[in-house]
Amino acid sequence: MAAAASLALTAPLVAITLFAALLHATWNAMAHTVSDRLVGFGLIGLAYTVVGGAAAMVLGPPPAWVWPYVLASAALHVVYNLMLLASFQLGEFSQVYPIARGTAPWLVALVEVTLLGRSLPTWQLVGVLVISTGLVSLALDGGRPSRRQLPAIGAAVATGVCIASYTVVDAQAVAATDVLGYAAWMFLLQGPWLPLVAVAVRRRAVATAGLSTVSRGLLGGVVSLVAYGLVLYAQTSGATAAVAALRESSIVFGAIIGSLVLGEGFGRSRIAAAAVVVTGIALINF
Repeated sequence: MAAAASLALTAPLVAITLFAALLHATWNAMAHTVSDRLVGFGLIGLAYTVVGGAAAMVLGPPPAWVWPYVLASAALHVVYNLMLLASFQLGEFSQVYPIARGTAPWLVALVEVTLLGRSLPTWQLVGVLVISTGLVSLALDGGRPSRRQLPAIGAAVATGVCIASYTVVDAQAVAATDVLGYAAWMFLLQGPWLPLVAVAVRRRAVATAGLSTVSRGLLGGVVSLVAYGLVLYAQTSGATAAVAALRESSIVFGAIIGSLVLGEGFGRSRIAAAAVVVTGIALINF
């Protein structure tokens, strides 16, 4: 969990961070709408490999002590993408995306209290309760979850666990090394695995993928990289906590996209629950 920042975000940085949040929700929605999602995620990974590889060649390797963090983060990102793929295969975007994104800061806060023995200020404890309320509302949307919904919710929570895990790893590394170089190698090393899985499992589908699937997959990967780059740029301001809180507005964007663009049910209730989660995240970060 980010420490309180000493600097405030300027209006341009607020706009950049909000735009990055919108892009993050957008590329996730694009991945969700690809007809063959495994092939789509494979193409996203291909974009990571190409762009990350080009950046790594320009920036050079990170210091030796950074490699364990790069490898750990890349491995966690691979598992994250697999869990995200599973949640998209099993559930509706406007439900699983907010649960996945909201679980991570909630989990980090709980770990700090229960395992690390840290005492959180009152407003941060309130934030944990607020996030919990929003997540429960999303999970119980439309009543008690059916057996069909439980695997999707479980995959979304597992995705959030991965987000929390690689966030902790990345925070340890980027505090003392070049952020762009670290990100380049992390994307390069995580990139090839989903394409390899797609080829192994769906060789025929990969070979016959249509223009729509290919363009959405590759564009989704590029949009993901741009969103990540914009967040990194915003974090150079020093207002780390503000950026961390504001970027999670992607949760609301995701609920809106799922409800209004993808035509999924329970629109208003999911948007409201997503807004509750974002409010709790803001309390934790500030």
